[in-house]
Amino acid sequence: MEEGRQTCLFTTVSHTALGSNLVPRGKPNQHRGPYSIWLTKPTIWRTRLMLSSALRRLLSMEKKKAISLATLVIQTTCLVLTIRYSRIAHVSGPRYLTSTAVILSEVIKLFTCIVMVALTGDKSLPTSNVREQVRETLRLAVPSGLYTLQNNLQFVAMSSLDAATFQVTYQLKILTTAMFSVMFLKRQLTNLKWVSLVLLTVGVALVQLPVTRSCHGDECVDTDESAGRASWMMGLSAVIAMCLSSGFAGVYFEKVLKSSQQSLWVRNVQLAVSGIIFGVMCAALSDTDAILQHGFFQGYNVLTWLIVIQQAALGLVVSLVIKYADNIVKGFASALSIVLSCLVSYLIIGDLTINFVFLLGAAIVISATFLYSVNPSQLQDSHSKSDMV
Repeated sequence: MEEGRQTCLFTTVSHTALGSNLVPRGKPNQHRGPYSIWLTKPTIWRTRLMLSSALRRLLSMEKKKAISLATLVIQTTCLVLTIRYSRIAHVSGPRYLTSTAVILSEVIKLFTCIVMVALTGDKSLPTSNVREQVRETLRLAVPSGLYTLQNNLQFVAMSSLDAATFQVTYQLKILTTAMFSVMFLKRQLTNLKWVSLVLLTVGVALVQLPVTRSCHGDECVDTDESAGRASWMMGLSAVIAMCLSSGFAGVYFEKVLKSSQQSLWVRNVQLAVSGIIFGVMCAALSDTDAILQHGFFQGYNVLTWLIVIQQAALGLVVSLVIKYADNIVKGFASALSIVLSCLVSYLIIGDLTINFVFLLGAAIVISATFLYSVNPSQLQDSHSKSDMV
């Protein structure tokens, strides 16, 4: 009861702060269109309503949602920062091979999902129809191959871009996912989502304007303009390829899930099997000589194993967020992860040069990410509930 009174009080105060005279109390909303609230109220009122509703949602999150938010923020930030540090830190001897790290992460993911299938008593994987299971696994070969490519490209990008710039630029996956959703799933985007996508593109472009440092191999040093631009182009190309593969693979995987009755754990097992095959192919094509000369586990240390475990756990963390959280929580997670990456890159790693253009671009990307995750109907429902208080 006490918690309910506090929520009620917060709702009343928030609505009063927004200006209760904007919408007369007691008047029904049944004659309004679903998005008329965005068309009939002043811009400043819309912004305040959106922020107030999101803040109420964040402060009133259930325990599982709060845990999901914290886990996703910590997982995403730590993975990017540890990969970045492992690619620029000085090492004595050969550096670990990124292709082998991707393979090991898929192996760990496979065994983890098999254990979860056994513990949960999943019955969606019949053992009698082997042909059907082979066919379903082949259907997932497309997203599995793209995810494997994405994991390999992440190491390439983090070798050339600092963690903060990578985090901001990688938000372009929202744009590519929306694009493929419209093309293949025939989804309709609201005006707010289109505006947020435009802002996202502008923000990423602003972040990419300053190029003052170049990082390759063991060092991160100031270089001439041509070398710096080459390093920046390599990192940016890798991130753009990641965004394209992430968007298409996500939409394809969603379409497969909707046409099948198998559980998410079984699907992850099938993805991991294909991922291991594609990972071995990538290692054979790019690192055969290095593996034969120095071994599969060359350059491995505690940090490398931490990266492998984090990469394997990332998919499980995303599944947890999808189950217990919503788009607004994921928007907050992305924003917090970007902020934390900026702070650690600037204060600890020291590979980030912050200026006004970067801060402006990062702020625009964070705002666009949050706006895209907001559902106008949720805000309208929240406003209607405030009217009844």
